[in-house]
Amino acid sequence: MSTGVGDGPGEVYFEFIAIGASVKVAAIHAATGIEVSIVGPSSAAQSDLERLALAKLKARLARDGA
Repeated sequence: MSTGVGDGPGEVYFEFIAIGASVKVAAIHAATGIEVSIVGPSSAAQSDLERLALAKLKARLARDGA
């Protein structure tokens, strides 16, 4: 997924892993390999889970200066 020019970290990969009634979502920054993950209910919309994981990834990249 590309978040667009100038407004995001560039190419980001998302991985979804079902764990019972929950789903773990990993967001991986393609350029650096930095990965963050969140856990949410499996009933949540995929787009909401992606948005939350992306926000966490952006915060991590900003903190690490990547």
